[in-house]
Amino acid sequence: MFSWHAEMHSKKPSESFLNSFKHRIPVAAPVLADKTMAMVSECIEGTWISSAGKYITAFEQRFAEFTGSKHAIACTNGTAALHLALMGMDLREGDEVIVPALTYIATANAVRYCGATPVFADCDPLTLTLCPDSVEKNLTPRTKGIIPVHLYGHPVDMDRLNQMALTHGLWVVEDAAEAHGAKYRNRKVGSLADCATFSFYGNKIISTGEGGMITCDNDLLAAKLRLYRGQGMDPYRRYWHPVVGFNYRMTNIVAAIGLAQMERVETALAARQKVAHTYNRLLASASDQLQLPHVAEWAHHVFWMYTVILKGISEDRRDAIIQYMDHRGIETRPFFYPVNSMPPYLGQKGEVPVSASLAASGICLPTHERLTDEDQTWIGEVLIQAIEHSR
Repeated sequence: MFSWHAEMHSKKPSESFLNSFKHRIPVAAPVLADKTMAMVSECIEGTWISSAGKYITAFEQRFAEFTGSKHAIACTNGTAALHLALMGMDLREGDEVIVPALTYIATANAVRYCGATPVFADCDPLTLTLCPDSVEKNLTPRTKGIIPVHLYGHPVDMDRLNQMALTHGLWVVEDAAEAHGAKYRNRKVGSLADCATFSFYGNKIISTGEGGMITCDNDLLAAKLRLYRGQGMDPYRRYWHPVVGFNYRMTNIVAAIGLAQMERVETALAARQKVAHTYNRLLASASDQLQLPHVAEWAHHVFWMYTVILKGISEDRRDAIIQYMDHRGIETRPFFYPVNSMPPYLGQKGEVPVSASLAASGICLPTHERLTDEDQTWIGEVLIQAIEHSR
């Protein structure tokens, strides 16, 4: 029936395989480090539960080292980090920023928070990330910057974008919310532009429940970001506020969880590689029906989500496949809708046919450390069954 069918039945099936209704497979599931409870308890017992405490500084330092950056500034969440970064770039009303259409809506929302206008560029059909050619076509005299998104864990082709920015006097802010540990030409994301932002939401590779981080090498920018993060209070004159700031500070408890996560980050990254390798093996014979994740020769993909493109399938049929798998105890998720197709951004500039096509036919499969080989085998078989059932 399928290339892996005989292999699947050649070993004793797991409970999850025998009865998916008793064992639901989520699309994402965090794994917390052994030290998490001890660190959090220390915060509680010592009453250091708010936005001051040793774990905030320690987490920032550790994350800066991880990304190869000089500075890391912890925030309440990834969206706040992106907004803060754009404030640091002096983004204002009337400015334009080029963003990918195929991304989570927060990328465009943060531009709007500053009163600026997002201009939507298309994505590369293989890497799914921002297409430099499309960016170049959308440059105008009002363009102030570019936000490349390392989508689903694959880095963007940064050299072309950085050269474009240098030529036209633009800044570049990486949206690395989904790409902790990803590399572009052996350099980690977070160190490839003027600054970068990360998310630590519950489904991310490094998770603190909620939380975010900005990384950069510029001392003046880092100081500016810290000023705006803490209600604009002068660090040398308490309760003096020279600017209108924001309350985007991370708590010590969240930072404690983050620091504990950093102790096992290499384990988490290795587990994602194993999950991706297993899916590649299981789904290889279905290449006539599925486009598996492409990894550019210059990229290290961290597989925040393992993605498949359903070939020749409409959005309605894709949704029916998702529903079929859900009824069999397997949670999946569709690709992000193109941001410019949603009500707040209808009519915005940018032609994005590739993004529209991929968004209508893409599925993210369960991608996390808790998956067993048997779970993945079951997911693979049900996916092919769902495609056949949807005809």
